[in-house]
Amino acid sequence: MTRDSNDEPRPTTPAGKDTGAGAGEAAGGVAGEGVQPGIEHFDAALTHVDDSYTSGDMAAGAAKGILYSLIETLGTLVGDPDLPAHARSGYEGLLETARELRARIDQ
Repeated sequence: MTRDSNDEPRPTTPAGKDTGAGAGEAAGGVAGEGVQPGIEHFDAALTHVDDSYTSGDMAAGAAKGILYSLIETLGTLVGDPDLPAHARSGYEGLLETARELRARIDQ
């Protein structure tokens, strides 16, 4: 069971169903095995960290740790020579946003 924004339990999706995971994960694979994560997932993660830190629900150290992981992952994706140019520009934008958020938290 997982919880929604109202903190009420809701059933999880059975394996093999469309869960929003990348194709490799939904097919039982591991993320990163030839499957690029959707840009919307990174955007949602950055928005969550920003909102949680700004509202005081997340400590600065926790926010920095999550941002460190996001920045490292986005940097790896941007450096992928097989990444299409249109996807690269989206990941580069998110990478810059993550760096700006980290700088704001560091102040």
